[in-house]
Amino acid sequence: MKILLTGGAGYIGSVTAKLLIDHGHELTIIDDLSEGHLEALDPRAAFVQGDLGNADVLHKAFSKDPFDAVMHFAGSCLVPESVEHPSLYYHNNVVNGLLLLETMRENGVPKIIFSSSCAVYGEPEKTPITEMTPQKPTHPYGETKFAFEKALKWYAKAYEITAILLRYFNAAGATDHLGEDHATETHLIPNVLKAALNELPYVNIYGTDYPTPDGTCIRDYVHVLDIAQAHILALELEESESFNLGNGSGYSVRQVIQTAEKVCEMKIPVKECNRRIGDPPILVASSQKIQQVLGWIPKHPSLEEIMRSAWRWTQKHPKGYASTNDKNPKIKHQKSKLQCKT
Repeated sequence: MKILLTGGAGYIGSVTAKLLIDHGHELTIIDDLSEGHLEALDPRAAFVQGDLGNADVLHKAFSKDPFDAVMHFAGSCLVPESVEHPSLYYHNNVVNGLLLLETMRENGVPKIIFSSSCAVYGEPEKTPITEMTPQKPTHPYGETKFAFEKALKWYAKAYEITAILLRYFNAAGATDHLGEDHATETHLIPNVLKAALNELPYVNIYGTDYPTPDGTCIRDYVHVLDIAQAHILALELEESESFNLGNGSGYSVRQVIQTAEKVCEMKIPVKECNRRIGDPPILVASSQKIQQVLGWIPKHPSLEEIMRSAWRWTQKHPKGYASTNDKNPKIKHQKSKLQCKT
């Protein structure tokens, strides 16, 4: 298939891009590199640098060859930032998404696979969370993911577009060459490992008074490679669907830190802080639906295995892709003639 992938220089997008090309798909990537990394781009993909909010970038990307599908990863994803700057999140996650949908419609692209989030569920009353759980987001990030999901469902109905919504729980882990590197890192596992390397003085524990066994939040961690594999399988679908992506096992913040201490063979300093706005006590997935429909079963379900893969990458890249001790030469990329800088 010929696939357009937005956000292909980011964490999940870059891992999925490599897997797609390994499976024989022809790929074009759009990324403005505001959060993504040039080093994470697969050199076998055509690359268009630009913002999805720029109609010229979209039209030029779509003008070369007809695409069979779009995988939409691009967007803003930090909960605290979304609370402080909701307008940015509605613009990046909804307005830009609608521009992408309109360009798809104009060019007859029949399928989109959307990178959604468990944040659309808010604070569910019951776990594990199924696709039938009411969607009640508690912050602008979750609201914007939910808003775009609703837009996709109406577009699918009106314009005969197949829309597949993949609601990730906590993506984690790394491959040998691709890992998690955000300018502002709010995710637990990368920060725990940075503390292990003394890149951070300690790890913040946000809230110790939740109604959980040890008082800290519980989350469902899923390996980034398993998320990427779900996208490959989703290409086979001819009808619109929504799926949860998680392992179905929950781990508290303290359990994650204990696992890191075991993997890194050291004590990791922590600082107990107040709760963050919008953090539910427990988010654990039921992935029974995608297992039944697509046969997706996580190949890397163990938290320790996820942690070890992330630790290997972090040791090689203590400062992320900008690490001075990264022995890998910088990747030379096939820059498309369609490249637009914004």
